[in-house]
Amino acid sequence: MTDVPHRFTLAQRLLHWLMAVCILAMLFIGAGMVSTVAPKYLPLILIHKTLGVTLLALVLIRLALRLYYGAPSLPDDLPRAMKLGARSSHLLLYGFMIIMPLLGLGMLWAASYPVVLYGGVEIPALLPQSDRGHTLLWNAHVYLGFAFFALVLLHLAAGLFHALVRRDGVFATISLVRVRDRTTAGERSLGPRRD
Repeated sequence: MTDVPHRFTLAQRLLHWLMAVCILAMLFIGAGMVSTVAPKYLPLILIHKTLGVTLLALVLIRLALRLYYGAPSLPDDLPRAMKLGARSSHLLLYGFMIIMPLLGLGMLWAASYPVVLYGGVEIPALLPQSDRGHTLLWNAHVYLGFAFFALVLLHLAAGLFHALVRRDGVFATISLVRVRDRTTAGERSLGPRRD
């Protein structure tokens, strides 16, 4: 697409917020799974696997939409370091959203656990059984999960910073409802705000 949009499309915004809720649920369920061996573990793992595979499909759709429709530009007065941080963190978020489910699936396959989702859908193993591979993938899934959680918190903090402190229109580009900011799209390109 040649024109730079002022807002993400409705489909992009809906996917963003749906995935945000699912990812937060996944992170908390994952933390709960790591810290318990109680009977609640089995339902948690079923939810975690099903949501993980669903999120993998959704992120691929979301990535395709982002490549097709593009993304709104950041404000001209946003410092270069913050623009670099925004771009880098979004690349990392997409990377984590793709790699985490793949690590989870690989970990289960390497342990010869069947990957059965809600509704009895089974995903056939694509990796051979390997105790060493399972341990490596388990460790990567767990520790990268904590890094992903930290990145999600950073993303949330940045969103709140743009919505409540800068009020520069960045949050409005992804919000499901219209948000009134101090600046309009036309004023953003004029340079620093004068408050």
